Amino acid sequence: MAAEGGGKEMNEIKTQFTTREGLYKLLSHSEYSRPNRVPFNSQGSNPVKVSFVNVNDQSGNGDRICFNVGRELYFYIYKGVRKAADLSKPIDKRIYKGTQPTCHDFNHLTATAESVSLLVGFSAGQVQLIDPIKKETSKLFNEERLIDKSRVTCVKWVPGSESLFLVAHSSGNMYLYNVEHTCGTTAPHYQLLKQGESFAVHTCKSKSTRNPLLKWTVGEGALNEFAFSPDGKFLACVSQDGFLRVFNFDSVELHGTMKSYFGGLLCVCWSPDGKYIVTGGEDDLVTVWSFVDCRVIARGQGHKSWVSVVAFDPNTTSVEETDPMEFSGSDEDFQELISFGRDRANSTQSRLSKRNSTDSRPVSVTYRFGSVGQDTQLCLWDLTEDILFPHQPLSRTRTHTNVMNATSPPAGNAPANPGSNGNTITTPGNAIPPPLPRSNSLPHSAVSNTGSKSSVDSANASGVSKFATLSIHDRKERHHDKDHKRNHSMGHISSKSSDKLNLVTKNKTDPAKTLGTALCPRMEDVPLLEPLICKKIAHERLTVLIFLEDCIVTACQEGFICTWARPGKVGLISSQNQANSPSGTVV
Repeated sequence: MAAEGGGKEMNEIKTQFTTREGLYKLLSHSEYSRPNRVPFNSQGSNPVKVSFVNVNDQSGNGDRICFNVGRELYFYIYKGVRKAADLSKPIDKRIYKGTQPTCHDFNHLTATAESVSLLVGFSAGQVQLIDPIKKETSKLFNEERLIDKSRVTCVKWVPGSESLFLVAHSSGNMYLYNVEHTCGTTAPHYQLLKQGESFAVHTCKSKSTRNPLLKWTVGEGALNEFAFSPDGKFLACVSQDGFLRVFNFDSVELHGTMKSYFGGLLCVCWSPDGKYIVTGGEDDLVTVWSFVDCRVIARGQGHKSWVSVVAFDPNTTSVEETDPMEFSGSDEDFQELISFGRDRANSTQSRLSKRNSTDSRPVSVTYRFGSVGQDTQLCLWDLTEDILFPHQPLSRTRTHTNVMNATSPPAGNAPANPGSNGNTITTPGNAIPPPLPRSNSLPHSAVSNTGSKSSVDSANASGVSKFATLSIHDRKERHHDKDHKRNHSMGHISSKSSDKLNLVTKNKTDPAKTLGTALCPRMEDVPLLEPLICKKIAHERLTVLIFLEDCIVTACQEGFICTWARPGKVGLISSQNQANSPSGTVV
């Protein structure tokens, strides 16, 4: 990693940075914000968030961007690296009173040039369904706050569904809604449906179908974020209690858990092939967790404060094979790597290498992911072959990173179930590795794997059959979270329902007892990654990191949404006024 200078250099805002694949450049004319471009006074405001959708029009400019700043919500045509932003002409602008937008999500399945469905969560607990193209407000859910009175922390459409969506709250509860149903005029009553270790699922007791269809309680503490796997079959949740919990979404089975090194977990994302999960939080670390092995495989140290967003870059990968002439053996000794993966959520093409457990051919593999935090820094990380396959022979070639050609066709589809591909990597249960130094690409002989959980079946027939009566289009949502207090704060629920809700076991995990176990390995027990780059790119804390085909999008709490052109993409800009961008910031 290139070293930062001291003093003034440490506080300088970077406008470009260099990685192995080339120069990333901030496009000042492609910055989105409120029309007056005046920095937003973020004191006491909810984080600025950004959502994208492509409406598939014939103009070649189908990207649309939505972002919230304070009480305001904006919807623009997104021109990216192609043309300067025109902030004077938002397609839609809304100003709310008494509450603030906290998060939002487009339904990519139904988006057209004439209509889009946008869900918006609010600080007072409501969720609104709007169409910013038609400038309509369709429905308001939890309008009277009878379901939950706390802030909405995350809202997402259920993958593959035109009508189902999930909503998480700072109370620690999560709910499944159907846009076709109403919420009712009285507080919902719940009935226990399924219970497991540190989680329970409840249905809404009602003579007629009403929202919410399901309510989940999971662990202790607020649910800060959740994310669906690329195939839509699994759900990863991170909570203020410091736990990552991964569920089979349809069968409602707990696949695996992980504990943060310290404090709450704030963000989570999946690799585009569904094999790895990265989290970030109050321990200032990024943690890489293997979905197949249900264990921590690496931690990344580079941020100086809480990590607010983690995201994989589906457009960047590295696969380099050594010369076959260097090896002996027949053709049967080698298997060609399968490139696969189109992230269904955003249809972004990606090519990531899938390593077969019987493949003995040396190959170099790199996943790229990024993180931003309250320290105003952007970090990029490479997850390399020696971390992913610690017991396989290392490639004889140097790992490098290439930006894949966006026009190249996908080589295949992601496996339907990333947890059942038979590629489980076994490690000695009693292996005690030596202390590991910081490294971008650190060879090591053993990784702690004491007590790691095995993968559960991806489908549970009996569990699914129980939910068949819910009539929710083969998508049955089963996720819940507990309150962040010692006792459930559910005063709006009847006493009978509360009795059943109280059946959930409150497992307060002692951090001292989890440290050093498979849930939370010690720092010296797993490889410690260094960031490829770590740059200060804003004056206020960073709240957004999105990887697009030709650029990276970031946003800070001042309300500025910035576009960083990928290497070789700056030449696509029709306006050449960026040619004289500030110099002297390349490392």
